[in-house]
Amino acid sequence: MSDTVQLHGSRRLWFITTLLMGTFTMSISQSALSTAYPTLMRYFGISASTVQWLTTGFMLIMCVMMPVSPWLLNNIGFKPLFLFVLLTFDVGTLLIILAPNFPLVLLGRAMEAVGVGILFPSYQTVLLTITPKENRGSAMGVAGLVMGSALAVGPIISGIVLKFTTWQGLFWVFLVIITLVVLLATRTIVNVMPSDKSSLDWLSVICLVGFIGILYVINLIGETGVNWPLAWGILIVSVLAIILFATRQFKLETPLLDLRVFGVGQFNIAVWLTGLSYIALIVVTIVFPLYYQIILGVSPFISGMALVPGAVFLSILNPITGKLADRIGFKAVLLCGMIMILVGWGLLALIQGEVGLWGMMPIAMLIEGGNAFVMMPAVTLGADALPTHLVSHGTAVITTMRQLLGSTGVAVATLLLTIGHVKTATLGNFHIVFWVFFILEIIGLCLALALKNKKKEV
Repeated sequence: MSDTVQLHGSRRLWFITTLLMGTFTMSISQSALSTAYPTLMRYFGISASTVQWLTTGFMLIMCVMMPVSPWLLNNIGFKPLFLFVLLTFDVGTLLIILAPNFPLVLLGRAMEAVGVGILFPSYQTVLLTITPKENRGSAMGVAGLVMGSALAVGPIISGIVLKFTTWQGLFWVFLVIITLVVLLATRTIVNVMPSDKSSLDWLSVICLVGFIGILYVINLIGETGVNWPLAWGILIVSVLAIILFATRQFKLETPLLDLRVFGVGQFNIAVWLTGLSYIALIVVTIVFPLYYQIILGVSPFISGMALVPGAVFLSILNPITGKLADRIGFKAVLLCGMIMILVGWGLLALIQGEVGLWGMMPIAMLIEGGNAFVMMPAVTLGADALPTHLVSHGTAVITTMRQLLGSTGVAVATLLLTIGHVKTATLGNFHIVFWVFFILEIIGLCLALALKNKKKEV
């Protein structure tokens, strides 16, 4: 076991501030490009199904890296790992700025995704580790504020930047901020996790690439001229790789990702609740700007600014919901959130015809606000249901599943928007999206109802 540093007072404050600054900026990068999609399509002469890989591919690579995060935390130490994450993101961002073609932009996004995929479960594990159990709800409320709010404000920042500069300007913003965080991290970040050295099972890591294969084939549905024999081959190999990964974890003395966490009932419900709430949030940040620009005909700037009320509402609610979970228990909080999300999608599904900008904004607020009541309280619920030595594996599982479900949600939404082989999504396409996600969130409400009706144990 390596020496770890106990954090108190201003040292703890600066540690958490630096950690959340890096996480906030990286989280923005997930959704910021949605507003810039039309601009990027014109700039590189590519289709909507191609440009969406900047988001879907990003999230898939995150899914591959997230299960590796517990091993990295145990073997490298948090400070060098955090600096590696920041520098990888920085180099990828610089490559995007300088890229003369779309494939190099994708490569840069892949590098960004490597950093983000490692950081997201790691920072949650660190926060849970350094926070007393009775205060975890409040701590994860702040974490939710960072992740959820950043995801929501991504399109807003993108819209503002695109109004005054080119799409490269957006990545200059990321580059400058993360570089500043690197400098700050050298002084404020310390090792707070105990070391438990073990060898890395490379076969398990390779098998994780199966996630990418599965989502790749899903994205081919609805495309024309697809080589389906090859696609089916990719799908079969990918599914077999994931099955091999899962079975191998139970045989390894030190698994890459300890899947025994799925043996805990409350943890299982937490996984699906956080995933379903994340789907709602990520689809709103991707689909709503497209609806504003394509159906309502507004500019990228206006489509970004239209998401401001939802982002503000989410930011206000996140710390509050964490405290509520500490005080009144998880079931009431999670039920409230799922009802809000369900009502939001239900309104969109049931309202016939076009919904104006002023009608869409409160609906976005309702869905994003519901996410604040579900996502991070569910993460805390899952962590509290596990023994301490499995918390890092639990957060990695939850984060991986959340990103995988989010990737699937984006892929499904994109597919539905192209039904009928239309080049530009129609109002009918958007209504199909609304109905599908309304039905999906009914499952989330049922899961919340299945929770044990008790307050958080401390």
